[in-house]
Amino acid sequence: MNDVFRALADPTRREIVRLLRNGPRTSGEIAERFPSTWATISRHLSVLRDAGLILAERDGQRIRYELNTTVFQDLVDHLMDWIKPGGRRA
Repeated sequence: MNDVFRALADPTRREIVRLLRNGPRTSGEIAERFPSTWATISRHLSVLRDAGLILAERDGQRIRYELNTTVFQDLVDHLMDWIKPGGRRA
């Protein structure tokens, strides 16, 4: 879960997650939304992918990214556990 929190700590990565809420996008479609260099966006995508928050699928020379909703459900369950009486402590 630490990788998930670290990945979501960055505002650019949170914005990428927001973009993917509406469905899969190619890396080029994601990159064109930001003033950052392609290398910077590629690194953000890598961090999100390594944390399991997004899935990547190669389609020829393009890579399509989409949200991994399973990890988001695990994150919500983890956070809810913190607020339940007798739940885990941070």
